[in-house]
Amino acid sequence: MNIIIVGYGKVGQKITERLSEEKEHNITVVDVRDRLIDEPVGQYDVMGVVGSGTNVDILREAGIEEADLLIAVTGSDEINLLTCLLAKKTGNCQTIARVRKPGYFKEIQLLKEDLGLEMIINPELAAATEIARLLRFPTAIHIDTFAKGRVEILKFRVGEESELNNLKLSQICSKLNCDVLVCGVERGDEAFIPGGDFELLSGDLVSIVSSPENASAFFKKIGIKTNRVKDTMIVGGGPTGYYLALQLIKSGIKVKLIEQNNDRCMELCDLLPKAEIINGDGTNNDLLLEMGLEHAESFVALTNIDEENVLLSLFARKKMKGKIVTKINRIAYDEVISELNLDSTIYPKNITAEYIVRFVRAKKNSIGSNIETMHYILDGKAEALEFRIAENSPVANILIENLSLKKDIIIASIHRNGTVITPRGKDIIKAGDSVIVITTSKGFKDISDILR
Repeated sequence: MNIIIVGYGKVGQKITERLSEEKEHNITVVDVRDRLIDEPVGQYDVMGVVGSGTNVDILREAGIEEADLLIAVTGSDEINLLTCLLAKKTGNCQTIARVRKPGYFKEIQLLKEDLGLEMIINPELAAATEIARLLRFPTAIHIDTFAKGRVEILKFRVGEESELNNLKLSQICSKLNCDVLVCGVERGDEAFIPGGDFELLSGDLVSIVSSPENASAFFKKIGIKTNRVKDTMIVGGGPTGYYLALQLIKSGIKVKLIEQNNDRCMELCDLLPKAEIINGDGTNNDLLLEMGLEHAESFVALTNIDEENVLLSLFARKKMKGKIVTKINRIAYDEVISELNLDSTIYPKNITAEYIVRFVRAKKNSIGSNIETMHYILDGKAEALEFRIAENSPVANILIENLSLKKDIIIASIHRNGTVITPRGKDIIKAGDSVIVITTSKGFKDISDILR
């Protein structure tokens, strides 16, 4: 595909990185800051154009007339929307816009078709939704959903006293009488798509595939609490904090939100009448303790400064036993941050990049088994892909044990007519199924790609 990315900030950088990994696209990056354009041109196999996406001549220079897709992710909602409108009129390509402001986002959904937008991305809303999911299932370090929420991949850490410690995967179902599938294990810097002989150890990060009901039963059997939190303390009243508080309140979770800016506090009081809004410095340890940090069931650090979020979470870890979630913007530090054992970390830019790559791959699909959902798992070393199976699919109506699968691939789950199936060798994939595949290979666009 011919793809134009307008705006090379943090989101634009991550999207460029992910799409360039696909090695099948002609990518052009556009930004008004010439110093930023040198980076993607030198680091990735992309073209660079200096200028504004709201300038038709710049769009033409970037190749809008031959473009298949334009992605507008500048820091301005207005510029993104205008760029997409001009792209649609000038080049008749598909467009995606980042729209962050809560007021805009709601109204733009109504005008999506009129503006010719294929997708509207809101990284803050996506991050808030992921955090809310974690607070409803605090045991998990990370949760990815498939089949419209009927199938989940949950990541958790094996404790020293866990029944899973020193247990082979082939023994889990028989010993615990549960219907889950271990699809990945992270141990130090290594990531595995394990076989039945793989033995779990204390400290391993384990990812399982299951329905939410079976996952709850599994965690109860290994002695891990699965009930959602009753309350949370949020530091940071920006868009992500607002979206998160709104979702949690609707779920019946009590919210305390600390925001330093007095004017923003007044806005939040109007927008979130059921939340307790505190005007104060969330980095003040005494204030956090005064507001009841030690007794809170969860804590979420959402300031705009990564270092503050990390330090806040480390302080919370010492003072409370509940769930802790940390928002991180600068992805370059993820290796250091992963060693700090912060519980759950959220990268809004990663979530956005996943949405874009999924969209692009679905458009590139050749046979008809479209990618429905895609998530990067195992610290980005593997992909979890959900495919919809077509009538003429080469994997349909064949025993799974008879499929000639490529190396390091697991068929992790089958969703059929509301039923979640943990696949075994004698199971058959049928047309209309949603099938979840785990692979360390990158760039799969169709279910046929799993075959040798």
